[in-house]
Amino acid sequence: MKILLRAATIIDSKSPFHNKNMDILIHDGTIKKIGVGLPTDDAQEIQLPQLHVSSGWFDSSVSFGEPGFEDRETISNGLNVAAKSGFTAIALQPNSYPIIDNQGQINFVLNKAKDALTQLYPIGALTVGSEGKDMAELFDMKKAGAIAFGDYTKSLDNANLLKIALQYVQDFDGLVIAFAQDEKIKGNGVANEGLASTRLGLKGIPALAEELQIARNLFLLEYTGGKLHIPTVSTQKSVALLKEAKAKGLQVSCSVSVHHLVLNEDQLDGFDTRYKVTPPLRSESDRKALLEAVLDGTIDMITTDHNPIDIEHKKMEFDGAKNGTIGLESAFGALSTVLPTTVIIEKLTAGKTTFGIPTHSINEGEPANLTLFTTEGESIFTKESILSKSKNSAFLGQKLQGKVYGCINQNQMILNQ
Repeated sequence: MKILLRAATIIDSKSPFHNKNMDILIHDGTIKKIGVGLPTDDAQEIQLPQLHVSSGWFDSSVSFGEPGFEDRETISNGLNVAAKSGFTAIALQPNSYPIIDNQGQINFVLNKAKDALTQLYPIGALTVGSEGKDMAELFDMKKAGAIAFGDYTKSLDNANLLKIALQYVQDFDGLVIAFAQDEKIKGNGVANEGLASTRLGLKGIPALAEELQIARNLFLLEYTGGKLHIPTVSTQKSVALLKEAKAKGLQVSCSVSVHHLVLNEDQLDGFDTRYKVTPPLRSESDRKALLEAVLDGTIDMITTDHNPIDIEHKKMEFDGAKNGTIGLESAFGALSTVLPTTVIIEKLTAGKTTFGIPTHSINEGEPANLTLFTTEGESIFTKESILSKSKNSAFLGQKLQGKVYGCINQNQMILNQ
């Protein structure tokens, strides 16, 4: 495959061509030449309006369903959606059926993703069946290709088990993911405890449910050492706790979801279950604090937390509906309404380092692992914009800025029509 990207603005702070408008010649999956007015020769020439190019994006939290929930999403279609959404790598959550908690399941999903443009990196379940009782075979899964260990949105009540896991994974430089939500404090809550839940008569989930668990997990990390990732933080106090932990020198990273940066609890006014997510959409002051934490570096990465749910479990009364939204297709456009482009690119690529995934700058001789996009143009996100099998998007009807053109990776290219 020989491709010439014509007049592309390169966004890559690690590249000598950062912020420059250049032609990029790619041959057999490698960047051969970067310059101005490069000859086309026999290359396929790609010339797109206001083309921008960055290192390929990575999403640290994606659910597909397969195996077991193929009606929600398959690995094959999910990876195609990811590629068309700008992601050249995704971390797959273990919340399938059966749960990805052993070497065989890791091998299964890796084989399903073989030869895809978007590379799949599996997260192994931290506990057997994600039931929070017994630690899974972490080392075996690491050898098979797992990049981290966690039970997705199931918080580990057993503090001693988390302590042992943090100690154990240090033998092979493993990463533990600890979702934070105290189930006893959450109780039967379905929405953020605040003005919106009170007005709507919905049972509230206090911010304390997240913050108390984060505080506990950080105390454990300080005791054990090792590496801990806290996903999808959602409150102002959570950010303050993480900032303090980082100042102490603890090896802790964290992510925030796109929907928590763009939307708030006021979205729930119509009882639309598309906005029922875990953790719940918080207050406007929390949303602003999360944006500030992205800008000051406290939050390391942004995730779509893409979670397809079938219509039967979403089209029902709010209390009974399953939590989750898809987010791959709308991620860049939604983020562009609240953050500068350079910050978005930084937060959509920084997770590779945390999760031990190879990184490549845009330079001659480097592998062509690239995302193609434009920052120009506004659009409204509609059902026609959704490429996923499930349609449970919290961003339907939302204004988006810019758009993704596609990806180049693994000597393959996918462009949106």
